[in-house]
Amino acid sequence: MTGADTIRVANAQGFWGDSLEAPLLQMRQGPIDYLTLDYLAEVTMSILQKQRARDGNAGYARDFVEMIGRGARDIVERGIKVVANAGGVHPIACAEAAALALQRAGVSNGVKIGVVLGDDILPRLDELLDRGVPLCNMDTGEPLAVIRSRVQSANVYLGAAPIAEALGRGAQIVITGRCADAALTLGPAIHEFGWRMDDWARLAAGTVAGHAIECGTQSTGGNCQYDWESIPEFDNIGYPIAEIGREGGVVITKHQGTGGRVNVPGVTEQLLYEIGDPSTYITPDVIADFTSIDLEQDGTDRVRLSGAAGRPATDFSKVSISYTSGFRAIGLLVYGWPDAARKARKAEEILRARLDHLGLTFDAIHAEYIGANACHGDALSGPSHPDTPEVALRVGVRGKDRKAVERFTREIAPLALNGPPVVTYVGGRPKVEEVVAYWPALIPKAEVSWNVVMKEVHA
Repeated sequence: MTGADTIRVANAQGFWGDSLEAPLLQMRQGPIDYLTLDYLAEVTMSILQKQRARDGNAGYARDFVEMIGRGARDIVERGIKVVANAGGVHPIACAEAAALALQRAGVSNGVKIGVVLGDDILPRLDELLDRGVPLCNMDTGEPLAVIRSRVQSANVYLGAAPIAEALGRGAQIVITGRCADAALTLGPAIHEFGWRMDDWARLAAGTVAGHAIECGTQSTGGNCQYDWESIPEFDNIGYPIAEIGREGGVVITKHQGTGGRVNVPGVTEQLLYEIGDPSTYITPDVIADFTSIDLEQDGTDRVRLSGAAGRPATDFSKVSISYTSGFRAIGLLVYGWPDAARKARKAEEILRARLDHLGLTFDAIHAEYIGANACHGDALSGPSHPDTPEVALRVGVRGKDRKAVERFTREIAPLALNGPPVVTYVGGRPKVEEVVAYWPALIPKAEVSWNVVMKEVHA
């Protein structure tokens, strides 16, 4: 616990691929205490696992290491602590790469990196199954044994406690693997204010703060539906900051002089993002009730959140499992006026017939007409206008037989000459890709153990 009454936790990555400049700007455009970086989505873990399979030193978010190198002096000289789930499936390698980046930047002496371990249960799967932990699919109820041989990654969502421990042991940079997104923000609050792990209301407040900023600019005007055309300076949009008070008060804001907008409708949109039952937002640390939250404008680009309620966490942790599930390929043809939509639909009809003639079967064939109600379909939007200038036919197949999928990729291009007229073939022959599927499961918390490894960087 420190003596601060309020901390400023800034987020600068909503996903791996977000702005490379945002972390540096968050550190340089105004005061912050913590910088959080959320790199991981479910599919990202399987991508990282593939990278590690090819290279034993890979498996983490490389953008993070680059950021550490570029921002090393800001981190050290401004005393900013960085918390990131950049470790992916290989947090140790990520920490070693970050330490090297600090050394190369010449600001390495005495910087401590805390590495949170324990989320990766891939090596333990057989042991768990043998001991009667079925890891059933949360959607279908099927036991993991059904797809065990095809599993690529299995990671437990850890909570905020190990992050708080790493900070308590002096870490200036905390690297985790899979953890709950909001835990990146809740961990610093627990560390700074000494919140008990059964102080459900405060844990809920910290979780709400974390959820509000975890998706980057979605709470500061990015990807916002409410009056989006009046949002200023998208090109200079500010990333979010959560001001968290010792008693659990939360204000969402951004640096002055940046673009974007922080208002009640925008923050409300983000709060409702990716949650099922808003009264029961389950995290490893607490069950937060979003229905009790009050939002009020607290000045320009400031929204105050209060009233978050919390209940004891469950006895289970969520597990994110990825597994291979066949192959897919997607092709694209663009048809021009007149009758662009009718041509695209006829091309799909021809393609399906030719696949039938070849005796090819797939788990799924899907076609959509971009430019002609692809988002909502004819049922909602009505038939496309006959004068639509162009329509892109995007057609894909998915199946377990790679040869069948490969043959599909050779049936797209011929449509340019032996199908409807006024067509452009886009992107060359489709590429066959392995399909990685998602298997959500629960594991008793008694089966999960985490630990923190500290690394001190020296020149």
